[in-house]
Amino acid sequence: MTDQTANRAGDPAVTQAERRTFGVASGAHALHDGYTDVLYVMLPVWQAEFGLSYAAIGALRAMFTGAMAGLQIPAGQLADRIGSTTVLALGTALSGLGYIIAGTSTGFVVLVLALLIGGVGSSTQHPVASALVARAYAGPRSLRALGGYNFAGDIGKMLVPALAAAMMMAVPWRPTVMILGAAGLVAALAIALVTPRVFGGRLPPQPAEAERPERPVIPGAFTMLLCIGTIDSAVRMAFLTFMPFLLTGKSASLPAIGIALTLVFAGGAAGKLACAYLGARIGVIGTVFFTEILTALLILAMLVLPLEAAFVALPLLGIALNGTSSVLYGSVPDLIPAHKRTRAFGIFYTGTIGGGTVAPVIFGFAGDALGLTPTLVLVAGAALVTLPLAYRLRPAFVAERRP
Repeated sequence: MTDQTANRAGDPAVTQAERRTFGVASGAHALHDGYTDVLYVMLPVWQAEFGLSYAAIGALRAMFTGAMAGLQIPAGQLADRIGSTTVLALGTALSGLGYIIAGTSTGFVVLVLALLIGGVGSSTQHPVASALVARAYAGPRSLRALGGYNFAGDIGKMLVPALAAAMMMAVPWRPTVMILGAAGLVAALAIALVTPRVFGGRLPPQPAEAERPERPVIPGAFTMLLCIGTIDSAVRMAFLTFMPFLLTGKSASLPAIGIALTLVFAGGAAGKLACAYLGARIGVIGTVFFTEILTALLILAMLVLPLEAAFVALPLLGIALNGTSSVLYGSVPDLIPAHKRTRAFGIFYTGTIGGGTVAPVIFGFAGDALGLTPTLVLVAGAALVTLPLAYRLRPAFVAERRP
C-alpha cells in the first residue's frame, strides 16, 4: 500500500493504520516528555545523594535538554535516510538506557553520561513522531491529530513525575529510575513492532510537484512560523520561571506553589487539545491572536490579582500559554512539502526548545536590573510581538479556505 492509497478516507485498513500510527506517536511523546520532566523530581534527590552544588545540578539538566534540543535536526535527517520507525525505536531505547545507567551511577560523572545518553535518545521523538502523525493524517485532520499528539506529551509530563514520586515512597530512587528506563526499552520494542510500515518507513520518491503544499507558497512563511513558536515558547518558560516568586510575594506557601504549577500544567494540557480543534474552526491566525492576547492580559492580571483570584485564573492562563503551540506545530505540514517535513519539524522543535531554554536567562538579567513586576510586564509584551508576525503569515492560511 502506498502513501497515496494510505490517505484514502473511509478505507478500513487505512483507518486502522492511522490509529496505530497516532497511538505509537502519542505514546512515545508521553514517555519522552515524562522522561524530560521527571528530572524535576530526581534533581533534588541526586543533589542530596551526591552532595552536588546548584551549578552541578544545572549542568545535569543542561546535559539532557541540550542534547535533546541540539540533535533534533540530525535525528530528522537520519529518519529520512533509514526510516522513521527505526530512528524512533532506537531513540526510545537509548533514552531508557540512559535512565538505567543513571540508576547504577555512583557519582557525578556517570550521571552526566547517563543524562547525555538519555537526551540524545529523546532528540528523536519530536521531529520523527510528529512527522509520522502529519504523514498519516491529511488536510485539516492533520491539525487535529497533531493537537492530540501534543496533548499526549502533557499527559506524560504530569503522570511520569507523579509515578516516580509515588514509587520512591515504596522503593529507593535507584530501582525507581531503572524501572523507568526499562519501560523505555519495552516501548522501543513496541514501536518497532506496532508502527504501520505504510507510514513508518522512508517516503517513496515522488515528483516535487506532488509534494508541494496545495496553497501558494508564501516566501519566508516557515521562518515566520518558527519565530512565532520561538517567542511563544520563550514567553511560556519565562513566566513559569518567575511565577513561584510572584506567588511568594502574594504570601503563597510552598505547597500552594506546587498546586499552582499543577493548575497551570493541567490547563496547558487541556489548552493544547482544545486549541487544536479551535484552530481547525477559526483558523491558525485567529487562534494565535486569541491565545497570545489572552496570555498577555492574564500575565498582567496576575500582577494585581489577590492570591485566591490568581489561583482561579491559573488554569485559564495555562490554556493560553500552551494552546498556541498546538496550532503552530500542526501548521508545519501546511507550509512544508512532504519530503521535507521531518527535517522541518526538527528545525521547529529545536527553535522552540531553544527559545524556552534561553528566555529565563535573558529575563533573569532583566529581573535583577528592573525587578519582578517590570520583568513580567516585559514578558507579557513579548507575547504581543507574535501578532504582527502572525498577521504577515495570514495569506498562507487564507489561501486554504478559498474554493
